[in-house]
Amino acid sequence: MKRILLLGGVTEALAIARTLGPEHIYSLAGIGRIPTDLTCQIRVGGYGGAEGLAQFIGDQGIDLLLDATHPYAAQISRNAASAAGLSGIPCWALRRPAWQAQAADDWREVSDWAELIQALKPFRRPLFTLGREPLQHLDEIPPEQFWTLRALDVYPGNERCEVIGARGPFLIDEERALFEQRNIDVLISKNSGSSATEPKLEVARERGVPVIVLKRPVLPEVTREFLTLEETLGALSLFIS
Repeated sequence: MKRILLLGGVTEALAIARTLGPEHIYSLAGIGRIPTDLTCQIRVGGYGGAEGLAQFIGDQGIDLLLDATHPYAAQISRNAASAAGLSGIPCWALRRPAWQAQAADDWREVSDWAELIQALKPFRRPLFTLGREPLQHLDEIPPEQFWTLRALDVYPGNERCEVIGARGPFLIDEERALFEQRNIDVLISKNSGSSATEPKLEVARERGVPVIVLKRPVLPEVTREFLTLEETLGALSLFIS
């Protein structure tokens, strides 16, 4: 019997987990909601780096490590590839393609927070969709700016920042209303490639709002890489059979 350790993080990971039986393990970092309706085992929390993950793989008799974490969770992906190598098992990865700018888009790519803040200077009403990271910088907000932050959960803001707790998928009419009500003049986003959050890009395009895009990190090489859920499920079916 072959055992799979699935590292979750993207929407597709839950769809994969729903196909796995009780001998397999679905691993989550603990951020967000924990599913309660799966047949497979669920593990929540970290491993203590690549060595800790390799130890877990050996202890559990894992035959395949499948990395379906967020494309910006680069450290987790590096640990996964390293742990699989240490354990002598294959490491597969589901890495959905990045969004591609269209002709009407005004995208401005930045590599880190310092570049982002520089690119943000001409604007007054930014919408951040980077998760929790901007919360560390609330005391840096210039007096001429008001930030709207959207994250999975609500967190305290301040007099120049409001935090919205919301989970995708987002409808385009909802995104239109958000941009209109808050007079958003720039969108800040990771290039996740997710269809669930893509409507915000459509609204930015409609309104002529620039998008500051945080550049994707370089991810490690793996044994096999898949671009779609369907490809991944097909390969898993063959591996398990």
